[in-house]
Amino acid sequence: MSDLNTAPVTYEVADGVATVTLARPDGMNSLTLATKVALRDALHRAAADSEVRCVVLTGTGRAFCVGQDLKEHVAGMQGDESFSTGDTVAEHYNPIITAITTMPKPVIAAVNGIAAGAGSSIAFGADFRILKRSAGFNTAFAAIAFSCDTGASWTLPRLVGQARAIDLLMRPRTISADEADALGLATSVVDDDDFDAAVAALARELADGPTLAYASIKRAVAFSATHDLPSSLEHEGQKMSITGASADHAVAVAAFLAKEKPVYAGR
Repeated sequence: MSDLNTAPVTYEVADGVATVTLARPDGMNSLTLATKVALRDALHRAAADSEVRCVVLTGTGRAFCVGQDLKEHVAGMQGDESFSTGDTVAEHYNPIITAITTMPKPVIAAVNGIAAGAGSSIAFGADFRILKRSAGFNTAFAAIAFSCDTGASWTLPRLVGQARAIDLLMRPRTISADEADALGLATSVVDDDDFDAAVAALARELADGPTLAYASIKRAVAFSATHDLPSSLEHEGQKMSITGASADHAVAVAAFLAKEKPVYAGR
């Protein structure tokens, strides 16, 4: 694994919250090869760390992430006859979005600025999206004659419906944070000055919560999206059996009977 804190992505853990930060502000956090590798590795590290109970994914400067670094992309097209966009999709973008959507703990996209292309797809894959009022989304892919990647074909229709997703993907434009909220793309939109506090408050709430239950809910919702009702009911039953036998469930029941606030261990 790369040394994440010397790469263009930083990784920090404090009180159960892992913060993964894209740290190329001069490049609007565009995704170079080094950035993609570091982001993928950071997400895998967070997923495997039992001390991490919530993940915050954010950027630095005026952008969340504007997607693929096109300068590097063009250099690859011009300098290597075997160059294929599909290679980085398979090696980087697919593992990144898979890590986010299957993360066994909640993921917050703290959208501090514009999120475009794969950057928007990364945010769409998170469980929660908190946007600065000055932030926005732009799918961008079709504007450079690309199809969509990083899971946008799966996540975006589930957020806004198929017709709206087709419109946003085929006719890319920058939509404001307030419009994103109206479309269902934002969990919340907050004034820029309140952004850091809002992200910290949600991260704290989730990190203090029943992590196994959150992971089970996340998996159940994803499962039901591609299965019929009988299969989904069976799957729900399996998750209920697991969470019903958990230490956190016992704590929650005891706290309810004692009229106290439960203190979860995440197990």
